[in-house]
Amino acid sequence: MTVNLTFEIPDALATVLPASGLDRKLLEALAVQGYRDGTLSLMQVRLLLGFESRWEAEDFLSDHNAWPDPRLDEMAEDAESLRSALGR
Repeated sequence: MTVNLTFEIPDALATVLPASGLDRKLLEALAVQGYRDGTLSLMQVRLLLGFESRWEAEDFLSDHNAWPDPRLDEMAEDAESLRSALGR
């Protein structure tokens, strides 16, 4: 199943924005931001953008510096690991 989204933009912008490829750029921007804020999983990004493998999705996200925001418990675990490694 697919869903079509419609955006309204001012006429003045419609003439400035290139029609070719704009839909893909918007979809990619949605995927990047959705992954960053945790709305979309890696698998959902992969499906949204039509990548055949998780590696393609990871490469795409890496190219766009898109990393999910760390959770507080992940940061606490990382801090504890660092303290242990430093012997403190």
